Amino acid sequence: MRQYQVSAETLVIKPHGLGAIAVEQKKRRTTQYCLTSHQCPVVPNNVYIYVSGTANVRPGDELKGCQDGGRDDPNSSRFRLEVIKVPLAKPSTAAIVSSPRIFNNLPVAPRNEERAAIDAAARAAAEAARKEAAARGDAAAIAALREAEGRGNTPPPPPTGPNQCHDITVYPEIGLAGGACAGLGLLLDIHDAAHPFRIDMTGDSNMSFWHSATFNNDGTKVLFSDEWGGGSQPRCRATDKPEWGADALFTIENKNLVFHSYYKMPAPQTDKENCVAHNGSLIPIPGRDIMVQRFYQGGITVFDWTDASHPKEIAFFDRGPVDATRLVGAGSWSAYWYNGVIVSSEIARGLDIFELLPSGLITQNEIDAAKTMHFGFYNTQDQQKFVWPPSFALAKAYVDQLERSHGLAAERIKSIRDALAAAERVSGQQRRRGLTQLATQLNGDLTGTADPAKVKLLAAAVSDLAKAR
Repeated sequence: MRQYQVSAETLVIKPHGLGAIAVEQKKRRTTQYCLTSHQCPVVPNNVYIYVSGTANVRPGDELKGCQDGGRDDPNSSRFRLEVIKVPLAKPSTAAIVSSPRIFNNLPVAPRNEERAAIDAAARAAAEAARKEAAARGDAAAIAALREAEGRGNTPPPPPTGPNQCHDITVYPEIGLAGGACAGLGLLLDIHDAAHPFRIDMTGDSNMSFWHSATFNNDGTKVLFSDEWGGGSQPRCRATDKPEWGADALFTIENKNLVFHSYYKMPAPQTDKENCVAHNGSLIPIPGRDIMVQRFYQGGITVFDWTDASHPKEIAFFDRGPVDATRLVGAGSWSAYWYNGVIVSSEIARGLDIFELLPSGLITQNEIDAAKTMHFGFYNTQDQQKFVWPPSFALAKAYVDQLERSHGLAAERIKSIRDALAAAERVSGQQRRRGLTQLATQLNGDLTGTADPAKVKLLAAAVSDLAKAR
């Protein structure tokens, strides 16, 4: 559990770890808060930091005002966020400005009895194996069992509604945040960054530990991952249900979360590979909702969730178990797209860097368009809206998608590609004239296409390219 103290004298915020923030301190004057935060998303424009604790409340004699208590205790340090405002012009005045109680009156998370029985059996088996190893005096086996157990096999507390979030992902440009709060998923309104409030919540008996949230680029969908067993257990075996240790996909309709389906990497894994959903990010392929995600020793998966009811894997990498004879904690626990590559942090085997390859499910033009997106930094919990610069790759990517969806007739697709190729071979006024003419023709195609939204995107991309220098 990471602990953070936000410096009230000199604050430097930069990308660090799994989307958290790094804080440099030059003096010991700090902004203190009552709950230890697992990860701190940063809301820009002043800067606002949302702190949701996942550990015990600090004692009151350590920090005045900290108090543990239940949902009916208005002074409890649980059931709330701490919102820290950091004026960029004068960071020495950083302070908590609000403590919204977003967890008030949440119901007990729904329980899946079959899944609970599996957890109980796993705990019993681990305890029996530990006793056997202790009787043999096998220190290495005892250590391996403790490593494999993780936090997921600790005895559960009495059931209550959640009073903390594991992770909160903010998307300032759409004014929303998604809270993965152990037992439930929350949707927050953050238009007023200093005063976020809950607008919806959802539960699901197939979800065990709501771990993180990811919005699609236009903010019409949100995905919650389930880190069942804390990432320590094999939950991708052929006998494991596909909705367990997976992602839950929702659309956002009238500020409500509407469930559509689950996504889980489709390849079965062995019982010696810890495997559940964990950290990932969007890949900036225009016109589609594409995400890369890691599944520990299950490897990494790239999937399309443009249709939230029918997500589909389009690429993967899996190097197999670290040890084929016993279960040990290992595998990719974070996989993020950054400026053209996928960076995967592999617990036992180091850092992996990947590039996507074209296939029948993704084209080179789509990959090239994604590579036009460049960030000085990228924090997956502080989502930035993808806005693609004008490029021929962008226009060609939309053409490829129209061909894939049969949005235009084959001969029309060919003529558009020919027009783009001709414009790319020339420059100056000749290029502008050709692209402007093509954009006009594409607007005319809107009435006869099976995919008007994509044709409109293509027309806009061609028009912007005509105006670009």
